[in-house]
Amino acid sequence: MRLKILTVDDSKTVRIIVKKSFKGFDCEITEAQNGVEGLAMAAKVDPDIILLDITMPVMDGVEMLTKLKSDPSLKAIPVIMLTAEAGRENVMKIAKIGVRDYIVKPFKEEVLVDKVSRVVDLRPAGEAEPKQKKIDDPIEVLVVDDKPAIIEQIKQGFSHTPWNVNGVSSTGEAIDFCQKKLPDCIIISLSLPEDAAITLFRIIRSNAKTKYVPLFGLSVKTAVEEQHRAQQAGFSTIIHKPIDFDELENKIGKAVNLDTSGKYFQMADGFMTVRLPKTCNASVVQEVGNYLKEKTSEAVNSGISKIIFDAQEVASLNMDVIKLLLQSMKTCRDLSLSYALAGNAVVRDESKKFEESKDWQFCDSVETAKASL
Repeated sequence: MRLKILTVDDSKTVRIIVKKSFKGFDCEITEAQNGVEGLAMAAKVDPDIILLDITMPVMDGVEMLTKLKSDPSLKAIPVIMLTAEAGRENVMKIAKIGVRDYIVKPFKEEVLVDKVSRVVDLRPAGEAEPKQKKIDDPIEVLVVDDKPAIIEQIKQGFSHTPWNVNGVSSTGEAIDFCQKKLPDCIIISLSLPEDAAITLFRIIRSNAKTKYVPLFGLSVKTAVEEQHRAQQAGFSTIIHKPIDFDELENKIGKAVNLDTSGKYFQMADGFMTVRLPKTCNASVVQEVGNYLKEKTSEAVNSGISKIIFDAQEVASLNMDVIKLLLQSMKTCRDLSLSYALAGNAVVRDESKKFEESKDWQFCDSVETAKASL
């Protein structure tokens, strides 16, 4: 999957420089010329990183960054700020909002590439892309932590998946493991003694074999300084303890380009069923939405014309789920597909409380929904 970079700058010259800088890499550059356009584009394309100018008309970079970090579906996107020399202090003031790094204008192309490569994995154009794995394929996760209880907790947290979770307690053991078997993802405790996490990161990134392996830092939420150092070094993302395993599973899936559509979309007997899980937070809704058009097109091409939206496991209906279902229904109508809803008693009751869903009719099972079409 090509790396997606969003550049938000009112200067056309700067946007051209950004495009030129990454010409030799497997990147897709999307542009916006102010914060309003930038937010809209971020929601549309879900970029891997945003290059954000501070001084812009309509909505400046500070306001866009604030709104970005307050949106659950966008806040995890790393941001590098672009600023004039005089604006350096402003960047430092807003660093607490969530800036990964900053670059002072004017800048050289190699500086921009170096800064971005510390945050995301830049792959040279034309380099063969690894085959995409599916949700039921095993992947190798390496956990580097000197606390056996944490390793065991992560193994238990992913026990419902076909993933192989391997645990080691030191830098040397991690290097030995990587020489024998290439992990798909590495989770490193940032609290390892003697700055071992940063040392291991640099060793892994300097090795051609492991250069592109996603590296996650694991940290207590309050350990802000060690998280900041890890972000500056270039860790793919930071995972907080106590671990939210739904969030971690989604982040690993995205980092290793895992096709997770099988968790939500099933096609059989002339129907496509879209199954929503118990926890339908913003990241899950976004994940399902990203697959929706592709899987619907696949269904149509397979001769399927009936869609079931199964919300029987959903614990609570929220506006994100309602928007997803509205989008799904519109897609069905646009393609002249028949559809039906299945939902539990809680979902049926809560749907009456929203103007957008008060008239929806839910069947009490998938079988009943299929029979209604």
